[in-house]
Amino acid sequence: MNAFVDAGTGGNPAGVVLDADGLSDGQKLAVARQVGLSETAFVSASEVASFKLDFFTPARRIAHCGHATIATFCHLRQLGRIGDGSSSKETVDGPREILVRGEQAFMEQTPPRFMPLPADGVLEREVFASLGIGPDDLAAGLRPEVVSTGNAFMLLPLKDEAALASLVPNPALIARISTPLDLVGYYAFCRQTRGAASAAAARMFAPRYGIAEEAATGMAAGPLACYLHHRLGIRAPRLHIEQGRFMRPASPSLIQVDLAAEGAAIRSVFVGGQASRVSSLLVEI
Repeated sequence: MNAFVDAGTGGNPAGVVLDADGLSDGQKLAVARQVGLSETAFVSASEVASFKLDFFTPARRIAHCGHATIATFCHLRQLGRIGDGSSSKETVDGPREILVRGEQAFMEQTPPRFMPLPADGVLEREVFASLGIGPDDLAAGLRPEVVSTGNAFMLLPLKDEAALASLVPNPALIARISTPLDLVGYYAFCRQTRGAASAAAARMFAPRYGIAEEAATGMAAGPLACYLHHRLGIRAPRLHIEQGRFMRPASPSLIQVDLAAEGAAIRSVFVGGQASRVSSLLVEI
């Protein structure tokens, strides 16, 4: 399934394994390695939610995955196993609400936690070095910051599309920086977009989880929307994030983030979009 497709094309591929109740964690990891995508979702029965979802990259388990969640619930909707309205998923750290609206699925994320970098600038310089950039590549008045709505990401506000396109990630250094901060990865972005209705364009790097770059990251789009709300005063209830245009090959994706806020305080975050079935695969374990 390709999740967060833009007008039916592009998107980020995710594996979806239904009726996975009998699989051990080791078997799930083996399947994820054979599938070979950035994440694979394993769907089984739950006593506390509509479904239990376990997510694995080819390297390890991950607590949450946005595009694999959207792929799963769009697939369940297309199979007729769920209808429009409220559903839910159980994850390793509790249940999350899911909303299905026609061809789109939206997943609940937790209210944002903001973790500014130390003021001495040492870590910030290491982050710059890991992407081959300098302070002049940042958007005026903004600094890198760690934000989490369930998974933590290093957000990097860049000045324009050229700066975003020219990043040269150092996977070993990104992974080394990410580990003590417990980051999934980096989410670099700029406000310059191709779509008139989009709030930002982004790229995501997560070598700690075996992901060089991916086309759409729902669990990073939520933190970015919250950052735009708090740091730039963009108070729109719905934000669109573009991703995947700078990959080779490109896979343009569109992620929708709905925020409910009281003043500056964000009460709820829902991230969603559409998904399309691409292919099926038979694996042996």
